[in-house]
Amino acid sequence: MAELDDLVDACLVPGFAGPEVPGWVTDALGRGMAGVCVYGANLTAEPARPAPERVRAIADAVHAAAADALVTLDEEGGDVTRLDYLVGSGYPGNLALGVVDDVALTTAVAAAVGADLRAAGVDVDLAPSVDVNSDPRNPVIGVRSFGADPALVARHGAAFVAGLQAAGVAACAKHFPGHGATTVDSHLDLPVVDVDPATARARELPPFAAAVAAGAELVMTSHVVFPAVDDRPATLSRRWLVDVLRGELGFDGVVVTDALDMAGVRAAHGIAGAAALSLAAGADLLLVGAEDGEEHCTAIRRAVAGAVRDGVLPEERLHEAAGRVRALRRRQAARAAGTVPEGDPGAVAARRALRLRDVVPLTAPAVVVELRGEANMAVGDARWSLADPLAGLGLLAEAVTVRDGDPGPAAVAARAQGRPLLVAVRDAYRSADQRGWLQALLAERPDAVVVALGMPDDAALTPGPALVTHGAARVLTQAAAVALRG
Repeated sequence: MAELDDLVDACLVPGFAGPEVPGWVTDALGRGMAGVCVYGANLTAEPARPAPERVRAIADAVHAAAADALVTLDEEGGDVTRLDYLVGSGYPGNLALGVVDDVALTTAVAAAVGADLRAAGVDVDLAPSVDVNSDPRNPVIGVRSFGADPALVARHGAAFVAGLQAAGVAACAKHFPGHGATTVDSHLDLPVVDVDPATARARELPPFAAAVAAGAELVMTSHVVFPAVDDRPATLSRRWLVDVLRGELGFDGVVVTDALDMAGVRAAHGIAGAAALSLAAGADLLLVGAEDGEEHCTAIRRAVAGAVRDGVLPEERLHEAAGRVRALRRRQAARAAGTVPEGDPGAVAARRALRLRDVVPLTAPAVVVELRGEANMAVGDARWSLADPLAGLGLLAEAVTVRDGDPGPAAVAARAQGRPLLVAVRDAYRSADQRGWLQALLAERPDAVVVALGMPDDAALTPGPALVTHGAARVLTQAAAVALRG
């Protein structure tokens, strides 16, 4: 049993509560646990301390317990950030890079992200997302995708992988075989993509094939069902993980699950049950989730032991998975840091990603309305603001935050009377309430500039002036502020 537990530990990457590494984590790392994952909730205490310093402190504690343990997190740039969780990312996200469509620039941005991660002690970046965002209703991918064209996503995904790994950080292509056609967030439910196998393969697989060819160290599974291929989510599907990913695409690195605390697999199987089933299906590394993982890890060890005893999970499969993870740890421990790119590729990409329609420079400080809704769980509460960079340029008269329709359009129009008005929206096109609020305001102020900080579909909500940034990262809102200054 002890040997079996050691094999399971070699495949575990849990989260934990609080800003400091707890004793149960350091004990488990000393026994051979693979590593930890850092989430936004670990970075929100002690507001005066910058997030990169907090990540570094966590990484130092982890590596003190086990020098080759894997410190992992989601640093996609753009809306999904951990290093800049408190201030907003200094790098544009994938959609902005896809709009610019300069592969060399994408590589440079990824290398700069990788250099920051390396300086913070991070070993594995759970990025890039190489999902093809083929359905604009998608509630969880959106600006996290390079775009809707598989070939474009493929070339930029490969470029991002190359840039990260040149900086000394292991890259993880996600969410296999694709999360871009879903209309359900797998954090909340189990998405089903009902297309024929030919469509799924032609649309979803090219970016993963390109990432594999570029040498991605890891591929992350998705909790998504493609019924034409398997009635189980990919995380639990041997057809997807072994037959397609390993057999057809030739991937020989580490298959890591998406977080097992997500409803896409947890609702039906529980975290521990899903862990055992995913190992049996061909996964190597278990991303346990953002909750404190001590009890979950204990339950996973029990569930795996039961699955081995019942013949559901061959012990040889555990040896294979643990061996792949340990090999990754050795490679990562020996990997040297790369050179830091010259200049500021993030700022360059942000400027080039801007799209303006009938926008004239501000003639006076503006009233800035930020129309806010709930962010998806991958983004969390990472900061975004258009008012901040305008204030830095002396162009902010007043900032108004609108939540749940309050304050109303008429009240906002009255407050902004006689002054320039900017309305920052973030995927308002998906919300009937936000669309209605915006249309009512524009009826009173058709001259208001709509600043789309999410998908560009928001610009279609107004026939008037609009500015599209292709994301809400700090570097993108800064570029927008400079463009508005003229």
